[in-house]
Amino acid sequence: MAKTDNNPAEGKAAKPLFSIITVTFNAEDTVGVTLASVRSQTCTLYEHLIIDGASTDSTLALCRDGATERQRLFSEPDRGLYDAMNKGIVRSAGKYLIFLNAGDTFHSSSTLQKIANTIISENYPGVVYGQTDIVDAARHKVADRHLMAPEKLSLKSFAEGMVVCHQAFVALRRIAGHFDTGYRFSADYEWCIRVLQHSRHNVLIPETIVDYLAEGVTTRNRTASLRERFRIMCRYYGVLPTVWRHLRFIPRFLRRRRQEKAFS
Repeated sequence: MAKTDNNPAEGKAAKPLFSIITVTFNAEDTVGVTLASVRSQTCTLYEHLIIDGASTDSTLALCRDGATERQRLFSEPDRGLYDAMNKGIVRSAGKYLIFLNAGDTFHSSSTLQKIANTIISENYPGVVYGQTDIVDAARHKVADRHLMAPEKLSLKSFAEGMVVCHQAFVALRRIAGHFDTGYRFSADYEWCIRVLQHSRHNVLIPETIVDYLAEGVTTRNRTASLRERFRIMCRYYGVLPTVWRHLRFIPRFLRRRRQEKAFS
């Protein structure tokens, strides 16, 4: 049974424009900045769903301290990150989904308002997306993301890899299915591809919208993730084109490995 902190006014207010979903597990060292970032937004057309995996540290206390009526907290064991994200989708009521995990933040207090303005001015596109800065624990920018979000985004764009950071990929909920938990490391990449299959209009916000916390990645997980991503690319874009693209990816891969070692 999930431990739930519900909004007492739930059901009385209009449905929110955004469902911001934050997955946590023993995240006392990183969740605070994420909570502060969401609570500081000048746009309040959101609900914030915190999907916790039964943390045993002070994560839950931090989430409850200063919680607003827009926050809902659920805590129960899960089967991993993507299972928890699916629980967030099931419980969400917003028109758009934003995944902002512990340690990640909106770039500024006006970011959500900029996204909302874009959605309304562009007549509710399938995807709104932007750039991502990589930051350290002190929230100082340490690098641009290894791939920059393109000016024009389509299904074909993701044949080049995860060209938009998942946290900076704002998806219309009605065209977004669940994450395929058969993928342990790259289900977010496959999910974005499926969203783009159903999106007729994708809009770039030409600025940084998310600050992503730099984390060390183990070689074993990185290798497993790349293998999964290769299988996903073959599934959606064909085997031979994927093999050819990966030959071109080698210099990019080496640059990213150097970047990740610097963050470790």
